[in-house]
Amino acid sequence: MARMPTPPAPASLHLVLGDEELLVERAVKAVVDAARSVDPDVELRRFRAPEITPADLAAALSPSLFAEARVIVLEGAHEAGKDASTAILDHATAPGEGVTVVVLHAGGARNKALADALRKAGAQIARCEKLRADERGDFVRGEVRRARGKITPEAVGVLIEAVGTDLRELAAAAGQLVADAGGSVDADAVRRYHRGRAEATGFAVADKVVAGDRVGALEALRWALVLGVPPVLVADALADAVRTLAKVGAAGRGDPNRLAGVLGMPPWKIRKAQSQVRGWHPDAIAAATAVASQVNADVKGAAPDVGYALERAVMRMCAARDDRH
Repeated sequence: MARMPTPPAPASLHLVLGDEELLVERAVKAVVDAARSVDPDVELRRFRAPEITPADLAAALSPSLFAEARVIVLEGAHEAGKDASTAILDHATAPGEGVTVVVLHAGGARNKALADALRKAGAQIARCEKLRADERGDFVRGEVRRARGKITPEAVGVLIEAVGTDLRELAAAAGQLVADAGGSVDADAVRRYHRGRAEATGFAVADKVVAGDRVGALEALRWALVLGVPPVLVADALADAVRTLAKVGAAGRGDPNRLAGVLGMPPWKIRKAQSQVRGWHPDAIAAATAVASQVNADVKGAAPDVGYALERAVMRMCAARDDRH
């Protein structure tokens, strides 16, 4: 009987760039899984890069007397000081035999020199930055494929609106929907499954405001607050809604697919906004934008009662639409 080939060992140095928690966790797990496919007894050790001493780091990365394989994860490398950064470069770029190093760096300008040096040293890069709005659709489609399912383009947008932008929740929802829908997910399946939740999100409140449905918006807002939706997320959804109206209104009636790159939005969102903006005068959008800015400050501490501040914002936005309709 032919022997199965031994899986290749992972590279000795990895740099995980970004602060999207789910993607960072998956990147680390991928390295650990690769190491354990070669040696099931691989040990995983985690250290805070800003806190570990050069001596402790040297000990963690040096060859073991018993040749024990291990994965060393150095967290928060962007916060490491000069001495810690120097130690990481001195030891992590050439660890002992059987040692795999994973350096977690949030990206950005903070301690960028360390990330650049690790990249030049040949580290394998895993990019885990926060996803842009147009990338979250790709993420959902990827999660559905991971679950061995299919999803329609419309259902992707409905799912994001129902669940929100948290990748962990989107991943869980995508997997559950594939299981419940028998592998094929359409917009109706998403609406059925997430109806209660979708009706209580900040996006639902914002949608009803954009439609001029004052009563429906207030009802959705009250349910959202009762069910524990953070007020800041509702305020963010209101701001996103009027910002989208302003951008799409200024762009005119072009092809959503062509406008997607220019506006930085997925085509489905542009198409939806193009139908909504017809009910809004430019002056009304300007007034609603001012309200959104004020309520954003209110929910972050400027108002003693954030619930009342949100209700007032909803009514003022709807009034602006009606007064200039």
